[in-house]
Amino acid sequence: MEALKKNPAWKGRKGPVILVIMDGVGYGKYKEGDAVADAKIDHLNAVKAKAPNTRLKAHGKAVGLPSDDDMGNSEVGHNAMGCGRVFNQGAALVSTSIQTGAMFQGKAWKEIVAAATGAAQSDGGAQRIPALHFIGLFSDGNVHSHLDHLKAMIVQAKKDGVRKARVHTLFDGRDVGETSALDYIDPFEDFLKDVSTDGFDAKIASGGGRMWITMDRYGADWNMVRRGWETHVHGAARQFKSAREAVETYRKEMPGIIDQDLKEFVVAEDGKPIGTIEDGDSVVYFNFRGDRALEITAAFEEEQFAHFDRGRRPNVCYAGMMEYDGDTHVPRRYLVNPPSIDRTLGEYLAASGVRTLAISETQKYGHVTYFFNGNRTGKFDEKLEEYVEIMSDVVPFEQRPWMKCAEITDYVREAIASRKYDFIRLNFPNGDMVGHTGVYQAVICSMEAMDLQLGRLLKAAEEQGAVMVITADHGNSDDMFEHDKKTGAVVRKADGTPKSKTSHSLNPVPCIVYDPDYKGEYDNTSLNEGLGISSIAATCIDLLGLVPPEDYDISVLKMQ
Repeated sequence: MEALKKNPAWKGRKGPVILVIMDGVGYGKYKEGDAVADAKIDHLNAVKAKAPNTRLKAHGKAVGLPSDDDMGNSEVGHNAMGCGRVFNQGAALVSTSIQTGAMFQGKAWKEIVAAATGAAQSDGGAQRIPALHFIGLFSDGNVHSHLDHLKAMIVQAKKDGVRKARVHTLFDGRDVGETSALDYIDPFEDFLKDVSTDGFDAKIASGGGRMWITMDRYGADWNMVRRGWETHVHGAARQFKSAREAVETYRKEMPGIIDQDLKEFVVAEDGKPIGTIEDGDSVVYFNFRGDRALEITAAFEEEQFAHFDRGRRPNVCYAGMMEYDGDTHVPRRYLVNPPSIDRTLGEYLAASGVRTLAISETQKYGHVTYFFNGNRTGKFDEKLEEYVEIMSDVVPFEQRPWMKCAEITDYVREAIASRKYDFIRLNFPNGDMVGHTGVYQAVICSMEAMDLQLGRLLKAAEEQGAVMVITADHGNSDDMFEHDKKTGAVVRKADGTPKSKTSHSLNPVPCIVYDPDYKGEYDNTSLNEGLGISSIAATCIDLLGLVPPEDYDISVLKMQ
């Protein structure tokens, strides 16, 4: 990797360039339900009033997703900001692989099918037919997975001679409506009934909410993975006749519970779970996004595993939808190749001798490191880079909506004053993680807590002659109520209260450049318009006094 060229016209600054990523903070389309606009965020509003700013696209094709109807997410958002260009992302890659048939012609799929069509196994004297198990997020949110991909694999599995398929559902309520599980279960059950002919048997076997079982990330709560393992693998959970019965029962027993928090269950017949995972079976984890796939993958693949007692560990043929970690090559078997992201901002800065700090709390630590670096684990240069993880609280986010933004700010303020770093990137998770809870009061609190810390950073930038770029990876807190798509009116529950929205938005996000020691190298009255968040990389390079690569998406700055 060659170093970036220096810009001879750049006059330098005393302090570092600070990239502040306000996760899940956008510009709302609707007045009602916009927690960002409703919150008292005086510091953010003040800096926006006095510094050049613009709005950036953070969803759909601007971040490599198939269409502009697709919500952005933290993974693709940080990819785009970190690599300075737009790469086709997971959903688009998987859809193309299925449409062309490439997935089903690949070695991984053939190995999965071969195991699932093997000889019947002995089960206490009886003959047991091997099964192909599918575990993943059960929605069409297109952030972690899509049900169309699951359906296509089930249909192909039947064509390829698989006789038994079992689906382990992780209910969403986060990237889709918060209580939409039955909207997916009922048509999917019809699909399974239609496909279960000619000796093929496909059924839902187990499930639970994505924030209760299986889909932990960054080692924040391994108990989630343990509960998922015990449910999917051992069938050790409360039994129901169907997934619908499980959802309806939990909703009656726990009024107000949303899908992402639904408790674990198994479907049973005659008191016996219908879909435990056994020796000789195959397992496909059909999420394409990597952050919430690594831990359950480790439970299936790692020989030395210390996070919980797995008990019986079946000998299975396991595959992920994609390679979730390109450096450690996890999982060992995967169905679709991930985007090949190269020449990231981090790599260029390391080659150019730029001293870098990346920091967030556990929930977003991987985003300012792994995802920002193009899905690469580790550092480009140990001497030039420091990565800091502030441990997240292991509690529901609506109970601690301020999260760890103060601790992050404490560290960054000291880092600015130390003069040890040329470039600092940080993520405040509040707008996204609390936004996903659907608790409006908590989201307001999270925005105001973040704004207090933003004010502390702005003061440090003024004192130390630093430059701040304030932006976001996607919207969320800006769109907290469901709205009728035709009229725009708020959708209300039977009691008249607004129906909460827990998913990301399709709204643009801020980009503010605050440069207290501005010296005239660019137009400080306006920024380039109509860009996406991939322009953040070139913007940071400009502000570091370097020349962006020619093929990077252009900076928001109008350089003189």
